[in-house]
Amino acid sequence: MISDQRVTPDEIEQARDRLARVRKDVATVYVGETNTIDLLLIAVLSRGHVLLEGVPGVAKTTLVKALASVLGCSVRRIQFTPDLLPADITGTYVLNPREGTFSFRGGPIFANIVLADEINRATAKTQSALLEAMQEHQVTIEGERFELPEPFFVLATQNPIDLEGTYALPEAQLDRFVMRVAMTYTKLRDEVAMLKSHGVATPEAHASLAVGELVHLQSLAERIFVDEDLYEYTVRLTSFTRSHRDVLLGASPRASLSLLRAAKAKSLLEGRNFLTPDDIRTVAPSVIEHRLILMPEAESDPSARAQIVNEAIVKVPYRKAVRPT
Repeated sequence: MISDQRVTPDEIEQARDRLARVRKDVATVYVGETNTIDLLLIAVLSRGHVLLEGVPGVAKTTLVKALASVLGCSVRRIQFTPDLLPADITGTYVLNPREGTFSFRGGPIFANIVLADEINRATAKTQSALLEAMQEHQVTIEGERFELPEPFFVLATQNPIDLEGTYALPEAQLDRFVMRVAMTYTKLRDEVAMLKSHGVATPEAHASLAVGELVHLQSLAERIFVDEDLYEYTVRLTSFTRSHRDVLLGASPRASLSLLRAAKAKSLLEGRNFLTPDDIRTVAPSVIEHRLILMPEAESDPSARAQIVNEAIVKVPYRKAVRPT
């Protein structure tokens, strides 16, 4: 049960200090945009899964592994390939020849953070094995239900879909990623810094938080105060995409929930105990874009989704209602 009590200034100050330490420790390993680290932290604080998209070689896997280490969580890595089977993810029952009995051997899904590397290289049948885990935090094998550890996140990396040997992720699975974070080539100064560090002892990420502390921070994010008008503003933003002329399938009610949770997490990350319209606008592109299914004539434009979300931000105003006292 989530408490209705507003987060206190002392709790906000402690949370900001802890999250600043996490940022700093991840940045010692990952050389790149700090905004990318912030987006990942927002997703984790909102209890959501993340889809990292970018060409090979931009340190997607390095970033995910560094974040997992700093958060003090158990982490397992799955390299997705076309021949990967669902049982390779969830686990299966194994025969013990000596005793003549079957025992369950859990797969790599049984971890706090699951690094799904190059997730779109596996077939749709294998992708479906993740759906129950991502939504229900459980897996069902041979009719028996197994709970996954808490907290539980899937941090997946994805190559651009036009690369050879990749498959489009099912719409239902895309909708279960709270955010999609696009990673591009690093800036000149960052790539130079990376080259200078090559051949030198690689810094290691050490745990800055315990699992219990992470769960506490997540509970603080859930308790961020939300004005009544911001609930309506959130829904109007996602609803805009459902009636857009270029959109075949707009953002779902699950997207509205993800948008609100991510915005509340951003408030906590910035050291506030209340939500603002700017929090919602800032995270909207990362939360909404990957969920949109476009009309065939708009699909060929790689910037179409970003334009639609930007149009929603521009055209949907936030007005605080005047209520009688």
